[in-house]
Amino acid sequence: MDVRFLGIADLTEVPPVAVVVDVMRAFTVAAWAFAQRAEKVVLAGSLDEVLALKARHPDWVALKDGPPAAGFDAVNSPALLRSVDLAGRTVVQKTTAGTVGALAVKEAPLVLCASFVVAEATARLLRARECDTVTFVVTGEDGQADEDLACAQYIARRAAESGTDPAGFVRRAADSRAAAELAQGVRQGVHPDDVALCLEVDRFHFAMVANVEGPLMTLRPHALPPPAAEPSV
Repeated sequence: MDVRFLGIADLTEVPPVAVVVDVMRAFTVAAWAFAQRAEKVVLAGSLDEVLALKARHPDWVALKDGPPAAGFDAVNSPALLRSVDLAGRTVVQKTTAGTVGALAVKEAPLVLCASFVVAEATARLLRARECDTVTFVVTGEDGQADEDLACAQYIARRAAESGTDPAGFVRRAADSRAAAELAQGVRQGVHPDDVALCLEVDRFHFAMVANVEGPLMTLRPHALPPPAAEPSV
């Protein structure tokens, strides 16, 4: 597999396959939304778009980065979302980096959104689709966020070598600037459990596939069976 790791600003052409990585916290939050039985996540381009969609669809769940705000139902925190029943509902998500990265590659034939919680499922889907060339979009810090790069490198390695140990990659993410800012309360709209939840590996057995549906880019879960246990020696 030929892989590239690019920041959003470095994207100069439409890749055949894009894996958009945002560990802390957009695509950990999206995975939790699906775990809470959301039907789909709409990736919005602006806060105004979120509010406009919410006005047209009052039952949709409007979600944003930062502190709570009028017109929004939730913030970009996996820990705060894990107790919300989203059964059958649509979540509209706008974040600083993750949703921006996904929209930047919306014309790609295959777009996956990923974080550590869906890493193995993402790697397995890349293998199942026999993807020869994959562009990993490192969304945070203008492509320099080590938690996103570590997760992208881990998924790429898992796609090629199923026995890859995640420990070193997770350690890098735990030592990242984003993890420190979340732990220290620098960022708003944060729960104390957010960092730990973002560092869980393979909590969920689904990948997340984004497609353009009409005027919207929509993220949906792609279920995969749990990986078979490796035979004991």
